[in-house]
Amino acid sequence: MSSSTPDLLGVVREVLADEEAYLVGGAVRDELLGRELVDLDIVCLDSRRAARAFAEKSGGAPFSLSERHGAWRVTFPSGECVDFTPLRGTLAEDLALRDFTINAIAEPLAGGALVDPFEGRRDLDERRLKAVSESVFDDDPLRLLRAVRFEEELGLRLDRECETLLRSRAGLVGKPAGERILAELEKLGWPGYERLEQLGLLAPLGGSLALVGRVDRSLADSPRLRLVTVFGESLRRLPISGELGRYLGKLLGAAPPADNSPRQIHRFRRATEPWAIDALAFLGAGGFAEDVRIARETEPDEPLLRGDELGIAPGPLVGELLDQIAEERAAGTIATREEALELARRRSGRG
Repeated sequence: MSSSTPDLLGVVREVLADEEAYLVGGAVRDELLGRELVDLDIVCLDSRRAARAFAEKSGGAPFSLSERHGAWRVTFPSGECVDFTPLRGTLAEDLALRDFTINAIAEPLAGGALVDPFEGRRDLDERRLKAVSESVFDDDPLRLLRAVRFEEELGLRLDRECETLLRSRAGLVGKPAGERILAELEKLGWPGYERLEQLGLLAPLGGSLALVGRVDRSLADSPRLRLVTVFGESLRRLPISGELGRYLGKLLGAAPPADNSPRQIHRFRRATEPWAIDALAFLGAGGFAEDVRIARETEPDEPLLRGDELGIAPGPLVGELLDQIAEERAAGTIATREEALELARRRSGRG
């Protein structure tokens, strides 16, 4: 989190100075690990009042996350956020409802020793991921994916009991809302996907590692490239964005250039841009990357002709002719407006 984080925490302490309130979850865990804080998670007696009072003092924007659970969030233009949730029973009872011991540690806002009933600090020291209870995955199956993310992100490893429990609940992995599943998958690197496969979590989601080995990771690597490689068309089962859907279609429909001639590189770019380099990485065809880069750098700023200059009625033929002109220009067979017009006349049967 940015340098404003201590100020935000200070405002939280000021707002809740006379109440029972705690910093919990990932913020405490990341403090112990010496990691940069991303968000703050506060439990208190009256989350609605606390969120609004904090927002008023800090200039953030408050809104309800869940009426059912009484959760509120205050956001800032910088991307930081502070969550407020009501204390569920006693603090011990509240911590007992959390997922892993490393996230079941509380820091009293008023000061004092950490509250760590499940020895999460020891598990952090020993780089171990351990479930708080046997119902952890039944209570929220998204924790199956979160477990793998915590392993990869924090350098932890499931302890034997937790791994056994996770494997026994692997069939639940597809139960959470698609938006939540996608959000977790987007945070995984290649090792995370390999771990999903090892734990029996990948196949139930429609994923496979069959194409992973061919991807040229030195050429391109991103969450969406990993998603397309691992899930292919199965990715459409999740609520992906329109842009990710177009990216998926471009990569799955791509074929490597037949050769590195300007014509073939142009055809490949026409089929895959603006993601031609990602498509080459996906296909394991990195040998054409430099040709694509050169074609991008030398591409003319303006076309030789525009559609309304062809002298024919609007329709599909206009687009076809413009594509042909652009390809011949890339191939070097034409270079002037007059040559483009002559090509259009021949191809349209007018010359």
